[in-house]
Amino acid sequence: MPQAAVYHPLSVEEYLRMEAEAAVKHEYVDGEVYAMSGASERHNRIAGNAFFHLRAATRGSPCAVFIADMKLRVAGLNAFYYPDVMLCCDPADDHPHYKTAPCIVVEVLSPSTVNIDRREKWLAYRGLTSLQCYLLVESEQRQADYYLRDVAVGWRTGCLEEGEVLTLRCGGLDLVLSLDDLYEDVALPPQ
Repeated sequence: MPQAAVYHPLSVEEYLRMEAEAAVKHEYVDGEVYAMSGASERHNRIAGNAFFHLRAATRGSPCAVFIADMKLRVAGLNAFYYPDVMLCCDPADDHPHYKTAPCIVVEVLSPSTVNIDRREKWLAYRGLTSLQCYLLVESEQRQADYYLRDVAVGWRTGCLEEGEVLTLRCGGLDLVLSLDDLYEDVALPPQ
């Protein structure tokens, strides 16, 4: 009778070493690694638009905007993710390979990632005390849902409407995003 294989979850240190040399990005959840797939042109353009508008609004400030290749460490869940876009304004959040205290996280939803982004990542991200907004942007239709931290009631959720602007406050800055900003030059499939 063959012996069962012994399971050895990857440590954080092993994951970070592996990821520094990997040709493909991997997310990490409590010892398990998951390869990430490539993104579509629409996905890329939407993430690029979010990055562009946040970067333009934060120029000259201590805030930094990251796109796709910067890891987000969620220490409480022993996890590392690669958000599509994140804005960090805490000067103490200075690790060169990952961040821990974003105030805004944007995920562009693809058919293959929508469930992970809406459930697993939302459960992970909402525990970050620095997070003020989690923005979920559809890549197949013109729709963006958000979670906003409200000190009085906790998290408020909503859907960004046509002609509306989402006003966010991070690092002492007032930032605004609209559907027009997010979908600029994006060709969506017919509905």
